[in-house]
Amino acid sequence: MFSRPMPPAGERVLRRVLHTYWRLSRGLTLGVRGMVLDRDNRVLLIKHSYVAGWHLPGGGVEAGETMTTALRRELQEECGVEPAGTPPLHGIFFNPRDSNRDHVALYVVRDYRHDGFPPPNREIIDHGFFAVGELPADATPATRRRIDEVLHGAPVADRW
Repeated sequence: MFSRPMPPAGERVLRRVLHTYWRLSRGLTLGVRGMVLDRDNRVLLIKHSYVAGWHLPGGGVEAGETMTTALRRELQEECGVEPAGTPPLHGIFFNPRDSNRDHVALYVVRDYRHDGFPPPNREIIDHGFFAVGELPADATPATRRRIDEVLHGAPVADRW
């Protein structure tokens, strides 16, 4: 019914294929992520079927889209979150993990409407709000760094 997380070897192959496609079809890849925080500063995280760990929600900026339009689309599709107004930009980060052309813009979303999570699907298999001290063990290092920057004032890095 729902996909299980892809094994690490399969994940690496899929990432390489996708980034090769993006490299050929785009001069630069740009993604957006939203750090959605509830009133108790719990952080919204998602779990993908095709990549390990828990992540901040988001995705790629498509041709003809602004970063905030892409953010709104991704948050709605993945989590059922609709930001109110334009969330502040926390930073733009170079993400060399899979490509030397990839950048990620992170927005901090505190004002939003959320009427519930969409059901798990082929892409997003789980989501939830987590207290900072109770993040899932497999929350990614980049996710943890961004949370530390936004909520604890850690120095802002230039790499994802």
